[in-house]
Amino acid sequence: MNNTRRQFFQMAGALGIASQVAAQDTKVSANDRIRIATIGFGGMGSGDTGHALSIPGVELAAVCDIYDGRLARARELYGSQIFTTRDHREILARKDIDAVIIATPDHWHARITTEALDAGKDVYCEKPMVHTVEEGHGVIAAQKRSGRILQVGSQYVTSLVYQKARELLQSGAIGQVNMVEAWLDRNTALGAWQYSIPPDASPANIDWDRFLGQAPKCPFEPVRLFRWRNYRDYGTGVAGDLFVHLLSGLHFATGSLGPERVFATGGLRYWKDGRDVPDVMLALVDYPAQPSHPEFTLALRVDFKSGLAEERFGFRFVGSEGVLNTGFTDLTLSAAPPEAEPGYTIGTFPKAVQEQFLREYRNRYPESRPSADALRPDKQLRYETPEGYDAHREHHRVFYEAVRSRKTPVEDAVFGLRAAGPALLANVSYFEKRVCSWNARTMES
Repeated sequence: MNNTRRQFFQMAGALGIASQVAAQDTKVSANDRIRIATIGFGGMGSGDTGHALSIPGVELAAVCDIYDGRLARARELYGSQIFTTRDHREILARKDIDAVIIATPDHWHARITTEALDAGKDVYCEKPMVHTVEEGHGVIAAQKRSGRILQVGSQYVTSLVYQKARELLQSGAIGQVNMVEAWLDRNTALGAWQYSIPPDASPANIDWDRFLGQAPKCPFEPVRLFRWRNYRDYGTGVAGDLFVHLLSGLHFATGSLGPERVFATGGLRYWKDGRDVPDVMLALVDYPAQPSHPEFTLALRVDFKSGLAEERFGFRFVGSEGVLNTGFTDLTLSAAPPEAEPGYTIGTFPKAVQEQFLREYRNRYPESRPSADALRPDKQLRYETPEGYDAHREHHRVFYEAVRSRKTPVEDAVFGLRAAGPALLANVSYFEKRVCSWNARTMES
């Protein structure tokens, strides 16, 4: 018997929708308004800004970017009254800005986040929180000494899918977890970070030196700016851009502090466009036993030329009593009936030994005749998020709720480093061809 039924996220889903509808209908007092600035107005920055402004009471005061075209676009979208600049320090010096979205290339994350916290701003920083593991403790220290709110931008930590996964795992729905698989498959040029380069890009309208920052100096080359994820000097490749999402979702769902060993391999198989990061990457990550889970191994995979018609993403949590599969908007719990008896392999034993074995075996597992009562059902339950639910928007709602309540969100600086650290060690493992160790408690390699 295969009992398959679909369930909606009844309680959690209803609360999620209710919070959005209530928020949209709530009038926010002038004293409760949050004025924000976006630093880095590319794809993620402009998207984050849109999600932020969908939250009642959030207002855009300023935008910073080193390409003048994006500043012009910000004024087209949000009005000529917004302040625009190439220099993030001018944003941080303004007293009328409460919080900033940091969506710059990765190599600027730690520096601007630290400066923003020290300037008294609350911070929503895109993932990964840092460009290198070594930067992490400085960001944690800045959050502690400033007392400001910091949330890293991996929406899986807020997603109803991973809230439900956490609930099911904690309830023992699949028994004892022993392995987890996670993957993201893409098959498009844009999915492989071949983003459009504006035809007017020039040293006249791009602050090239400011883009480079502390990265190695090199001549003006627009592709390195507009496709910065492809270069280690500015980005963190597959590991920092995508593995970190998977690790964030995993750590939230399992309650884990993190792994102890990371090994990665892969290569540049298809997108040979001058990038210096792999387009196929796999990692094996060992998690020791912790209060919230037994020891298990995580297998990560990203392929930018998957041969598939559409992007695919998911987790597969494997336990002693079932399997939990997650996607972008749904999860499925599958459980097979337990064995009634283990069976035996006695054909190679002498006849007398076989008979002795069977007597003892049947004393322990009495033979029973088939009956209706003995039929054991398979179980498969599917859960879906409600129509219209958007994890990105919900992640921003959680951030601005924290800004108002002054309560630390889940994905703070410590959580951010515990996800980014193992992800970035996957890069170290790949490029240095070695296994990397990680201390999840001290957050050191």
